[in-house]
Amino acid sequence: MSASAFHPEDRARSLIDRQLGACGWSIQSKAEMNLGAGLGVAVREFQTGSGPVDYGLFVGRRLCGVIEAKPEGTTLSGFSEQAARYIADVPKHLVREAGQVRFEYVASGTELLFRDHADPDPVSRRIFAFHRPETLERLLREPETIRTRLGAMPPVDRDGLRTCQIDAVAALEASMAANHPRALVQMATGAGKTFTACTLSYRLLAHAGFRRILFLADRANLVRQTRDEYLAFRPPGTGRSFSEIYNVQKLGAGGLDRQAQVVVATIQRVFSVLSGRDLAEEDEEGSSFEGAGVETERLVAYNPSIPIESFDLVITDECHRSIYGTWRQVLDYFDAFTVGLTATPSLHTLGYFGRNLVAQYPYERSVVDGVNVGFDIFRIRTEIGERGATVKAGYDLPVRDKRTRAERYETLSEDFSYTPDQLDRSVLVPNQIRTVLETYRDSLFTELFPGRRDVPKTLIFAKDDHHAEEIVGLVREVFGKGNDFAKKITYRTDGADPEALIRAFRNDYHPRVAVTVDMIATGTDVKPIEVLVFLRDVKSELYFEQMKGRGARTIPAEKLREVTPDAEAKTRFVLIDAVGVSESLKTVSQPLERDRVISFDRLIDDIAAGRRDDDAFATLAARLAALDRRIGDRDRAAIAKAAGGIDLSGLAARLLDAIDPDALATRVPEDAPESVRRRAREAAKDAAALAFDDPALRRLLKDVKAAADIRIDTVSTDAVVSSGWDATKAADTVARFRRFLEERRDELVALQILYRLPHAQRRLTYEAVDDLKEALKRPPWLLEPVDLWRAYRRIASDTVRGSPAGTLADIVMLARYALGQIEALEPLPGLVAGRFNLWLGREEKAGRRYTDEQRAWLTAIRDHLSVNIEIRPEDLMEAPDFAARGGILRARAMFGLRLPKLLDELTEVLVA
Repeated sequence: MSASAFHPEDRARSLIDRQLGACGWSIQSKAEMNLGAGLGVAVREFQTGSGPVDYGLFVGRRLCGVIEAKPEGTTLSGFSEQAARYIADVPKHLVREAGQVRFEYVASGTELLFRDHADPDPVSRRIFAFHRPETLERLLREPETIRTRLGAMPPVDRDGLRTCQIDAVAALEASMAANHPRALVQMATGAGKTFTACTLSYRLLAHAGFRRILFLADRANLVRQTRDEYLAFRPPGTGRSFSEIYNVQKLGAGGLDRQAQVVVATIQRVFSVLSGRDLAEEDEEGSSFEGAGVETERLVAYNPSIPIESFDLVITDECHRSIYGTWRQVLDYFDAFTVGLTATPSLHTLGYFGRNLVAQYPYERSVVDGVNVGFDIFRIRTEIGERGATVKAGYDLPVRDKRTRAERYETLSEDFSYTPDQLDRSVLVPNQIRTVLETYRDSLFTELFPGRRDVPKTLIFAKDDHHAEEIVGLVREVFGKGNDFAKKITYRTDGADPEALIRAFRNDYHPRVAVTVDMIATGTDVKPIEVLVFLRDVKSELYFEQMKGRGARTIPAEKLREVTPDAEAKTRFVLIDAVGVSESLKTVSQPLERDRVISFDRLIDDIAAGRRDDDAFATLAARLAALDRRIGDRDRAAIAKAAGGIDLSGLAARLLDAIDPDALATRVPEDAPESVRRRAREAAKDAAALAFDDPALRRLLKDVKAAADIRIDTVSTDAVVSSGWDATKAADTVARFRRFLEERRDELVALQILYRLPHAQRRLTYEAVDDLKEALKRPPWLLEPVDLWRAYRRIASDTVRGSPAGTLADIVMLARYALGQIEALEPLPGLVAGRFNLWLGREEKAGRRYTDEQRAWLTAIRDHLSVNIEIRPEDLMEAPDFAARGGILRARAMFGLRLPKLLDELTEVLVA
């Protein structure tokens, strides 16, 4: 038969035959049928009462399903009912028990839909490949399907779980029971996403019959952390650790352990195993959080060693970059429910999960609930940081080789100017870094943490490893401390174990300061951190939120004091912004560089070896263009000479043109056959990659990339333009409080009284103020008195005195201050003490003198009112301070019939 006579359905069947064979099926015609040839046999043109179905599927000699084949490009959903008719009309003599023939596939060779008719409300779902016969055999043996069991889960054991974790687990189980393939949970950093995943995993393994769960993280550091959490997790009611009940595997180069029920891996590692590509361990270490590619050609093929049914659930942590381009194929490969965990969902993420956001626990709510702490921004502006600088011609500047760190001196033949964007990338200015650090040091125990002596645990974000190296040395110099005081914690921490350094930073007194690039930027839990210093800007909004999360974790006061002895408690963290990171425009757009995990050296070798996917070409083009902006004329000329006259920008342009559809249109007519267009694309890619065939050019590019110089400006001096607290955040908090007061004034009893509305009660009560406090904490307000007090201090420091006492009285004072009823905001106990002394003076003038015991009682009443706003007769019996004095009986003996009137009078005078 000629190629032109090859029917589209025949081509589809040929593809399906190969796919079935790869999945362990024996393919036979009806005439050659031999059901003993293997566990799974697919019989072509199998006859049913509704006509022949393209394939009848036999497992262990029993008919159990059908495949309806359609030509490539056919939309398949409409043919599911046709396949269902074939199932209903299979020969009755082949059916031994009800529900035996239940598996329905509709396939085109490039697309595949599957439906299990034993599911409740069975619905078709897209899958990557066919299931193996062993899988269908197992499903036939099970009395119920996973989706049936999900509908009968026991209630969540609340022991040891936060409410947000309980809500997330219940919502995820309900979503899966409703057969939603994907679900997203938003939980603030520090709220326990991994603990939630452990709880969900145990319940699905124990009660829903899940066989294996895959937990994906972005970096090897987070994989190790997650594995440790699974191992330490103790499911409620079991009395055992998770690892005593189920096997937990950290996926490595050796592949999947069939005995593992939970597999923890980087998404890079799973991709490498599926695609058969080697992956060095260091390629799992660097975060590519800000790198996100676009959907490209499929690079993952079916891998019999890890079939699509290997996992029943895939959990992807901080799932922003996991759902794009190359990495998305890992999620699409497995026939499994997919759960995304994130603190900061983007529009892209919401889109991938079909906007099925089943549980939300935002950062603001976590602060109100005491799960996280809030933060203040302290902005430092310096002259060089804001405007850059110029070094006049004639000066000698050090020039450092970034590969060897060797320095040489270069005499400037002309003025050398640089902008703030070039700082610490192509030019290093130690004096600028020193100025920022000195400002931090000098403000530390006066403005930032008054009265403290120990430098709080401080995390500094640097731009790259060279920048981090410079910062560490300057921190030690500025603070006058030794090596133990400040450490660099990056993936290139030579001579030290980064994991050990992180443990020391978390658990020991030293180091006080850690400098990182992105190793501790996401996911890593170091609860004692009280200060984040940004010496790098961040363009990704999602990444910025993750970085801020490193300071948000709460820690018990006694644990904090183990590493920071003079700290009373962690009530907030301070964000030191020295680069405008809190002001710069953030984006969630996708950059040109699409595969940031792969090294430059390996990428260029891969293309020389024949790699031709769009992601590789786009990534190399981006890196060549970036390299062109960083090198000098000498290296630029050497590259052009080695490349036959083509400079770096030209090499990058050729790579981009080869994958640009518009460029292709100029070479091939749009109406040309697809085969012609494909050959043209391949030819353009081969031509663009031709230059990299030359090993000498590749070596030169690698050397230039590694040795890109950085100039060191030792001449310019820097000065602080301004430093201080960021007022914008404080103003937003105050404005939100004022809106709350106006919008709820008619609803809340306490506000009716404070606004002196006509229908209001006469006096504030404990219950009324407590209702006000709870209303403040609820969405959309999410306000805490301590944060409000701090915000007022930021914007009106001359009228704010003292600190909140953490009582209901704080809320009353805040409301009165906001309403203009008092001129200064100060704690109520101080005011009450002054009013009490004036009242005692008036009492003496009126001829009423009190004994020492009576004065002690009156002082106790004063103190009770200053905290609780009101006092009742029952308080005199129940409150410990009064009970110790003899309770209400002694009070009546002291004051007689005047006691009720006295309580009313003191309440009116002291707190009304």
